[in-house]
Amino acid sequence: MDYSKISFNKTDNPEFFTTLTRRVNEYFTENQISKFANGAMYSKTVVIVLLYLIPLTWLIIGPIHTLTEQFILWALMGLGMVGIGLTIMHDANHGAYSRNPKVNEFMGGLLNLVGAYHVNWKIQHNVFHHTYTNIVGHDEDIRKTIIRFSPKHPYFFLHKFQAFYSTVLYMIYPFIWILSKDFEQYNRYKGQNLYSKYGRTDRRALTEIIVLKTLYWPVTLFLPIYFSPFSVGYTIAGYFIHHFISGIILAYATQPAHVGDDMEFFSSDDNNGSMENNWAVHQMKTTANFAENSAFLTWFFGGLNYQIEHHLFPTVCHVHYKKISKIVKQTAQEFNLPYKSHRTFYDALKSHFGHLNRMAAN
Repeated sequence: MDYSKISFNKTDNPEFFTTLTRRVNEYFTENQISKFANGAMYSKTVVIVLLYLIPLTWLIIGPIHTLTEQFILWALMGLGMVGIGLTIMHDANHGAYSRNPKVNEFMGGLLNLVGAYHVNWKIQHNVFHHTYTNIVGHDEDIRKTIIRFSPKHPYFFLHKFQAFYSTVLYMIYPFIWILSKDFEQYNRYKGQNLYSKYGRTDRRALTEIIVLKTLYWPVTLFLPIYFSPFSVGYTIAGYFIHHFISGIILAYATQPAHVGDDMEFFSSDDNNGSMENNWAVHQMKTTANFAENSAFLTWFFGGLNYQIEHHLFPTVCHVHYKKISKIVKQTAQEFNLPYKSHRTFYDALKSHFGHLNRMAAN
């Protein structure tokens, strides 16, 4: 894929992002606040990591007396996996957790703990998704799949039912990731000089993926099977529950931000890859917030319900999004730009599945 084919219009309203960046920087300077993690973020990190590690450890060495206890532990692991993915590693792999790159590398590497290779995530998410948001063929979050995310995607008969089967696919997505996705991405990324940006050769990246997968399965599945007082089938069922929970929450927390009724989609075929807007305005047209008044969702989703702020300022820790959102919204209004936001999480999901249903029609 020739990603150099995409170009944003630098002459389109350049004052917007310049003004916005100045105002956000002034907010941190005037209030003497670091844009990185604070005490609340450190506390959350401890809680979330323990939410994953304690149930896993208990499944291996702790006394388990009933199946209910075992399934609860698997479910808690699923929540811990979600927390690691949406909050800790997400900020760290954007360089937003700490001003120290080594801390970011370590905290970002927690993604490996749940079976996915963090360097591939950086390439997919930071490079392709954040740069080419909702540009079909370039944004890897909407790669052509059996779900038709955009009117720019080709239509097949199977898509007629996608509003119904998409949730099942969201649930099994973590299995695809830990089984094959990292290898599939490696085959696409190797030879493109993508790994060198993160201090890896192609060979080292492949070695790390193999080692990661080799360690992940014995620790998270084989040891719980061996030490479980119940049959293998029950433990495997719990393992599936763990991933189903993480898959559905991860999808529901992220998909409505870019795939919904009021989102715009583009293609490299549009004007030979010349986008009509500059990059920041493009983000405003392809991104939406939701449930901004929900303290719980903001905490548990790692601030990704403030997706606009995240896309414009990905190197700012999510604990600051709520505050700077007021600056972003005011500035967008001054420049007559959209600031898309769903009042509730339900509204965001309704928009997402309504869009999928419309994409199901040829």
